[in-house]
Amino acid sequence: MKSCGVIVEYNPFHNGHRYHLEEARKESQADVIVAVMSGNFLQRGEPAIIDKWQRAEEALKNGADLVIELPFAYAVQSADYFARGGVSLLHHLGVDALCFGTDSSSDLDYEKFGISHIRNEETINQLYQEIKNNGQSYPQQMTEIYRKLLPEWSLDFSSPNHILGMGYAKENAKFQKSMKLIPIKRVGNAYHDEEVSHQEFASATSIRKETLAGHLDALKNVLPENMIKTLSHSELIDWEKAWPLLKYQLLSSTTEELKEIYQMVEGLEYRFKEGAKKSNSFNEFMETVKSKRYTWTRIQRLCLYVLLQIRESQIKSVWDNNYLRVLGFNDTGRQFLKLKKKDLSVPLITNINQKNELLLELDIQVGRIYALLFEEYQEQDVYKMPIYIKEE
Repeated sequence: MKSCGVIVEYNPFHNGHRYHLEEARKESQADVIVAVMSGNFLQRGEPAIIDKWQRAEEALKNGADLVIELPFAYAVQSADYFARGGVSLLHHLGVDALCFGTDSSSDLDYEKFGISHIRNEETINQLYQEIKNNGQSYPQQMTEIYRKLLPEWSLDFSSPNHILGMGYAKENAKFQKSMKLIPIKRVGNAYHDEEVSHQEFASATSIRKETLAGHLDALKNVLPENMIKTLSHSELIDWEKAWPLLKYQLLSSTTEELKEIYQMVEGLEYRFKEGAKKSNSFNEFMETVKSKRYTWTRIQRLCLYVLLQIRESQIKSVWDNNYLRVLGFNDTGRQFLKLKKKDLSVPLITNINQKNELLLELDIQVGRIYALLFEEYQEQDVYKMPIYIKEE
């Protein structure tokens, strides 16, 4: 079976995502589309508006054949680590191609860029060590490095999807049998646009804003009908719901304890502690803590690490022990798994039991904390079986 992968979040699933899946199948001529999807916490450091099971089901109803969970240790990370997790899982499944969206105005040859990066990786790392404490954000630092080392590429680090595309290219080039890379130009609103137009496509940012405000009627043109029904009947999750738990963690922990949190560096524990004392909402806290040096997204991710009490050893344990957690499939996806199962070099997990529980320990931990954000606790992992969508 010819296969194509996508690395996604679907927070929530919208018409742009459906277009992406349609284009992925068309451009790759694939028999099966494999979606590697973030779980209940997302790359920008946010809780998902609805849980991973609802999002996986919507993906299967709109073009995906198989949904694999991207573990928390990769999902809530900077673009490079997010890309590393998604690409490695697709390679473990022997997927032939990777299709991703890009909002870059240039026609970058991603495959050639990936190869060029690998050839120059040692020099790039050396240059980064020389400027990493110069007060710039990470995207600004990488822009400076690439312009100095590879000026012919005219790389743009202001676009989130383009940054991810370059991350996929770098990780893909590390494998002897690399996937074919298929970039698809983004359609409709820009990534960060907060307004929903009357067109068919809108940004996930604007959709979340309208959804949380209770304006689902404004989204009829940009969301699949089933997604609107799901959102209208679901308890919606955002950072404000998680704020009391985060504030408790910050106020009850000493600065020494906060210092042990993953990626808590350069005295940020003091800034976080003081911010919690002064703030009555998550947004107020973010405005208090943010700085030019640390992007809003970087601070949000660190907030999640505090909320979930994440330690570096937990993250590295997952990096050292990959696995494939199946969230759902249709008949085509199930057939693909049967064909691939005997050749897998990592565990394939369809249900949690005593044999694999330790392997998924971190994801189970963060899933239980996510479940606390609902008015009524909703178990996310234990006793949960993959969603099955029968093909007509």
